[in-house]
Amino acid sequence: MPQDLVLIGGGHSHAIVLKMFAMKPLLGVRLTLISDVLYAPYSGMLPGHVAGFYGYDECHIDLRSLAEFAQCQIFIDRAIAIDFSKNCVICQNRPPVNFDLLSIDIGSTPATLSVPGAAEYAIAAKPVPEFLANWNQLINQRENYPEKPLRIAIVGGGAGGVELALNMQSRMAKEEGRRKKEEGRGKFGSGFCNGFSGWILKDRGKFKQDEGLEIHLFHSGVQLMSGHNQRVRRRLQKIIINRGIQLHLNEKVCAIEKIDKGTNSEFPTVYQICCESGLKVECDRIFWVTQASAAHWIAESGLATDSNGFMQVNDCLQSVSHPNVFAAGDIAAMVNYPRPKAGVFAVRQGKPLFENLQHFLLQKPLKPFAPQSQYLALIGTGNKSAIASRGNFMWESPLLWYWKDWIDRKFMQTFTNSTQK
Repeated sequence: MPQDLVLIGGGHSHAIVLKMFAMKPLLGVRLTLISDVLYAPYSGMLPGHVAGFYGYDECHIDLRSLAEFAQCQIFIDRAIAIDFSKNCVICQNRPPVNFDLLSIDIGSTPATLSVPGAAEYAIAAKPVPEFLANWNQLINQRENYPEKPLRIAIVGGGAGGVELALNMQSRMAKEEGRRKKEEGRGKFGSGFCNGFSGWILKDRGKFKQDEGLEIHLFHSGVQLMSGHNQRVRRRLQKIIINRGIQLHLNEKVCAIEKIDKGTNSEFPTVYQICCESGLKVECDRIFWVTQASAAHWIAESGLATDSNGFMQVNDCLQSVSHPNVFAAGDIAAMVNYPRPKAGVFAVRQGKPLFENLQHFLLQKPLKPFAPQSQYLALIGTGNKSAIASRGNFMWESPLLWYWKDWIDRKFMQTFTNSTQK
């Protein structure tokens, strides 16, 4: 009898699984992918995309082409539950999808529900498509109304929030430089504009930025990026301050309020960030990049989860409560190897997940997998330079950015080359 392997989510691990199934298929196994997007974002290149260094296609995996390559049917829908009494996945729009073996790689989202007003008025960094839609809308608005001041707030001082703040500022400065070059070309000819060329690619002294832009970064801790060493923390804090980003440390956001100031005001609708200390800051856009949270339907379906709702898996990436369910990426919590939510772990889990899915289908013993205890983080600073962080090690150089760029492009090229064969 054919066996149905259903993959929920098009995360990094599942992209690798699909590519490997295409290269090593199993007879009698029907593959199905349920994904709410056709193009899966690659987290390693998203900050660069925000900064304008990468186009959309360069940092997104074409899941339809990848599914066709793996002879996998794809349903563009959102999974909302699992019915284990019938072994089927409940989707938002289509009929249930039956499975014999299930794998979940749906990532995570920032935790916002505990803060009043955050879910309604803040823009979460994930899901990525919604975030990018809001970011692109903001870029277009800035282009159409360059004279209007813009105030952006980012809540969350981890690596994601810091990198987002720096790359957002870089993109806005880049757009401002382009606009001034065009104005100068129209008035004085192209020679006048040469002084603006590459103005955001330097970090010497004061960072030139969009003068009408104001960026606030809120963090509940006394220092940024608690998962990194002191040298990395201090260096990034210095960069942020030097570039004019207003840093609010030890400020826990307790509410977000929408304020209507009337049509006569320069800012008719603003959002006010309220902190436990009493600090209040008005902004036009608020981006939420706090601690990751899990989809509620994972626990509601009866799968064993940790205290944060992430699915508990053993060393073989297999659910500790349901043997025919596997998971990888942010949604998975390895019981014996707790690790931070980072894309590097999802990429490393791809091959072990593929091998254990095949072994389960072939009724072979599963193979344990031990993730690395430390990993090299390359943090882009928005000016085609990067900081390397691993344990107590730190190094900052433009060479690191180009090395990271090469690694990321090579990773993405593996999918493009495969699907084009």
